[in-house]
Order: sequence, then structure tokens, then C-alpha cells
Amino acid sequence: MRIALSTGGGDAPGLNAVIRAAVLSAVNRGWEVLGIKKGYAGLLGEDEVIPMTAASVRGIAHLGGTILRTTNRGNPFSYPVNLPDGSCVERDRSLEVIENARKLGIDALISIGGDGSLAIADQLCGLGMKIVCVPKTIDNDVAGTVTTFGFDTAVNTALDAIDKLHTTAESHDRVIILEVMGRNAGFIALHSGLAGTADVILIPEIPYDINKVCEKILARGRSGRHFSIVVISEGAFPKGEGPATLGKSLPGQAMRVGGVAERLADEIAEGTGKECRSLVLGHLQRGGQPTSYDRLLAVRFGGAAVRAVADEKWNHMIALQSPHIVTVPLSEVLRAPKRVELDHDTIQTARATGISFGD
Repeated sequence: MRIALSTGGGDAPGLNAVIRAAVLSAVNRGWEVLGIKKGYAGLLGEDEVIPMTAASVRGIAHLGGTILRTTNRGNPFSYPVNLPDGSCVERDRSLEVIENARKLGIDALISIGGDGSLAIADQLCGLGMKIVCVPKTIDNDVAGTVTTFGFDTAVNTALDAIDKLHTTAESHDRVIILEVMGRNAGFIALHSGLAGTADVILIPEIPYDINKVCEKILARGRSGRHFSIVVISEGAFPKGEGPATLGKSLPGQAMRVGGVAERLADEIAEGTGKECRSLVLGHLQRGGQPTSYDRLLAVRFGGAAVRAVADEKWNHMIALQSPHIVTVPLSEVLRAPKRVELDHDTIQTARATGISFGD
């Protein structure tokens, strides 16, 4: 058996732990393993496909990032191609991926990625490629699994920022707005905000009223608390509007959301008269060593992916359904994205402890 590994989409802490566990699990079965560099670029002649051995993955489990590198503009069904005149067009190169995998003798692929990578894998499976998927996203927006590796690390990074912002906000009687990642899902904002005792949490699932946000901050002032911490997800938006977009940075990329903290700070300053500051945490949430939880989950996912290949669970995704690791058909995973449930006990607890969602 010869299998290949690829990592696609944004990086997340724990990717290297998955790679290590999958390579060692496969090698110990007597299988050969190849690593496809930068998503599918290695299979399209734009990067390398390298042999992977136990030596290749020595000492990488604790490292952030991915030794295979990654890209969020590598969809082989809509692949950016640079033309001689300097322009760029998107072309379907999926059949090249399949043919080049066949030429390399690849029997199966383990694709490690988020919702975009999962959708690509599903399409390739439809063309006959044998793929098992491992979910990866700091946003925790993949259905079918309780959580994804990278999420816990991102939440802890945001929590550390909130803890630090509390001291400076209180010292100056300021309102500080922290913008965190999450795209169209509010899990990072919700979990870090609740754990960090934020005063206002704004998430995409609950469009907010700026007047309600200001009302909460003014009420704190009347009770003698003259500072406030607001955590806002990059995809959050006011009632009657939609998410703020930053546009595509490169061909082949999805529309980006974000840039909401500065606008919110201006609106809160105008509505309350308070001094406001904003901070965009950004890619700090993607970097650094994975937490012990993420590292263990990643190792479990990597080992389970190899077992799924052995069981020929094609077009399935590895998932955590506590306390067990299982496989879920991609058709179920892609049916609908995972979002914060508005009746979830986490939301109920936040409201009960006085946190405002701006509604």
C-alpha cells in the first residue's frame, strides 16, 4: 500500500502531530508514505511530492504549522493559472491531480483540511479517487465532529489576550474591543469571551444592535465598573446588514471577512463617550505550539485516518464524537456548516452571568 498526505487551507496548530501519527501508523504497517507539498500543488508539478519515513517526522509533534506547507488557493477544480500576459485565470485541473496520483502509484490519499478541503475531496472521490479526510480548522465550523484540532489552541491564544486586556482596560477606564477569527462561526469569540469574562460577545449567529451594546457598557459605568471588554468575531455584523468583507487577496481565494473591531470602537465611542481601543488578534491564533488537547486530538485523528484507509472508508471524514473517534460520510459533513446553536448551554450560561450579545 502506498498512501499520500496533503494539508490544505489555513494552517492550524496540530497539523504536524497529525502528519507524524499518520506516517508512523502507516510505516509500522509496512506501507509507503508520500507527502504532497502545498495542498495539491505537488501533484500539479508546482511543488514537490516527497517520500516520508519515520525519520521525516521525528520531533515535529509539538511544532505549529505544517512541514508539508499549505495553501488556501489550491482548489484543483478552480486552479489559478498565470498567463504570459501577466493575467490570471482559474482552470479545472482535477483530472491532472488524479492522473499524476495514479502515475506515482498512490493507492489512497489522506487529506487534512477544513470545509473547503473537504468539499474538494468529495468532488475528487466522485471522480474515483480514494480519499479519507481529517478535519482541520481553528474556527470549529466543520459538522459531524464535536471539535477540530487547532480550535483549543486558538481559544487559548484569544483568552491570553483577553486576560492581558483586562488589566490595561481597567487601569485607564477604557473600552477595549478584541477581534478574533472564526469567519461565519462564532465559536472562538464565544468560548474565549465566556472563559475570559468579557462583558459583550458579538458573533455572526446573533446580529447585534449597537444601541444594546452601548447600553450594556453604560450600565456597567453606572454600577461603578468604568471599563469593558468586548470580544467580536470577524464575521459578526449589525442587524440589517451582512458580514464586512475585505475582498479576495489573491485569485482562487474565498472572500475574506473581518475588519470589524475598528468600526465598532468608533461606534461605541460615539454612543457612550468612552475612550475606546481596538485590537485585531489575527494570525496569532493560527501560530505556535498546539495545546495538549489539540496535540492529543491530532494524534488520535492521524492514527484513525490510517485505520480508515485500511478499512477502505473512502469519502469519509475522521470525527470526534465523544468519547470515541469515528468516521462520518462526507455527504453528511457537507450537508450544512456547523454554527453556534443559540439554545446551547454555553449561550445560556453567558446570558445568565450578564454577558451581552448585543440583542
